[in-house]
Amino acid sequence: MILNTEVWKKLESECPKGERITARLVFPEKSRKLYVGFDSDKQRHLLISLNEKEEDYQDLQSKGFSITTRELVVKNAAPHRYIDIVCHDPAGYVIFDVMGSEIGEKIDSGNSKEIIIQVISKWRNFLGRTPRDLLSHNELVGIFAELWFLYYWLLPKTKKMDAINKWRSPFLSRHDFEWTGSSVEVKATTNAHSRVHKINGLEQLSPPKDGKLFLFSLRLREENGADATLPGIINLCREELRSDIEALSKFENMIAALGYSPLHDDEYCKIKFRIIDEKLYEVTKDFPRLVPDLFKDGMPLGVGAVEYTVNLDGYDGLCIAKSPNDGAELLIMEDILFLDKNYKP
Repeated sequence: MILNTEVWKKLESECPKGERITARLVFPEKSRKLYVGFDSDKQRHLLISLNEKEEDYQDLQSKGFSITTRELVVKNAAPHRYIDIVCHDPAGYVIFDVMGSEIGEKIDSGNSKEIIIQVISKWRNFLGRTPRDLLSHNELVGIFAELWFLYYWLLPKTKKMDAINKWRSPFLSRHDFEWTGSSVEVKATTNAHSRVHKINGLEQLSPPKDGKLFLFSLRLREENGADATLPGIINLCREELRSDIEALSKFENMIAALGYSPLHDDEYCKIKFRIIDEKLYEVTKDFPRLVPDLFKDGMPLGVGAVEYTVNLDGYDGLCIAKSPNDGAELLIMEDILFLDKNYKP
């Protein structure tokens, strides 16, 4: 089911006067609960009919749209409660239509308020924005790997907001995950034969001050028959965070900051991954890397940004975990040991 411009054109041709809203069922063959509406100020509405037991809902803080619960009167009928979602920004029409389509698909499957909150949380940060171009292939692979680490290695072992706060890549921090005593740099490769990763700059494999650095290496392969995708891992994170609205909202903000938009999910779902293996390394003095300390007198004159690759084949001695079951505990333990060591009563 797709809500499109033709529906709005029809309503606009019947533009009402005064306080009235012209409305019609969006998908009458699917649901009798969702209407689209058009008012005299030419604002677009999504109207969701509530039954007697369903709760009111209000959101007046979001950018580009507002949500209230109103009693409306349909001609020759008694007043009835509706959740009214109003789009105030024409730049958000595309996202507003997608939201309406998604609500229409789900609205008869559960509690109206919960379904609306779920859909709004997903799309809130994209309403009113000009949709970005598709992520590059390298960007997509990188974000997938970070979210894989977040979902499988951190979220099961820490509080939800704590895990989200550890994810620093969207803020352009030096390492992808950072907390007291530890940092984790996440790398992915689609090389099925070697564990080769590209390193950006001399600081990327430098440890945090008074802490340890780990490198998480995810090796994957693109296969049409595989089932792991970027939208898939994002949805897994959403489901895990659903019980913590604050953490979920911050997560949505962060993936938006990375350039992801659900508008492109159909394209992103075409890129499917099979996970070959995953390893967590401690970056010690024996780890292959370039760091500023190797250049005591500074970079040679005329040398600018440094990019290089590391091949981790043959460095299994530095691997401390091959699955979240043993690795996440090690990471959390490092954090606790560091805090205990520096604790002053």
